[in-house]
Amino acid sequence: MKDNIQIALLVIIAGMVGYQTFSGGQAGTAAASANTASNPAVTPTNPAVPPAQNIEASKAFDPMAAQNNTPIDNGPKTTLAFGNYEHDFGTIKQNSENKYVFSFTNTGKEPLLIENATGSCGCTVPNYPKNPIAPGAKGEIEVVYKPGMQENQQQKTVTVVANTEPKQTILRIKANVVKEG
Repeated sequence: MKDNIQIALLVIIAGMVGYQTFSGGQAGTAAASANTASNPAVTPTNPAVPPAQNIEASKAFDPMAAQNNTPIDNGPKTTLAFGNYEHDFGTIKQNSENKYVFSFTNTGKEPLLIENATGSCGCTVPNYPKNPIAPGAKGEIEVVYKPGMQENQQQKTVTVVANTEPKQTILRIKANVVKEG
């Protein structure tokens, strides 16, 4: 019984600390209004923190991003350029395996970090470099397209997510898939 009470109290305390962390520690609106009125340098969103500190705090921690499991991207940005952003396989057969390599160059001044590359469906599988690509260096993303029983004109995409601006780059593959036989 004593253990259950201790656990319940710990849960309540943890909840209060979590609430205070996400709400900015405001004690109440009356205190917040009084503090803002007496000190014009204090922001209404967080009365205890001056504006410059508020901006830095928002860069360091964003509770909405934390709730959505979205990483905050404050790292250095770079640029990349692909030799081409689209490839047409032409006419291919069902159940075939088709590979194409998209070549790119890190054209920026920071190392390129590819976080992820995903195909628009399970039939399109990219393989991308996991290590940083130095400024000026080249890299490759190999895409394997297996149409299975798909037929006719097909278009698929590969979304590359990296420390670039914009964060996503879209590569496209096309093919006219014909029946085997």
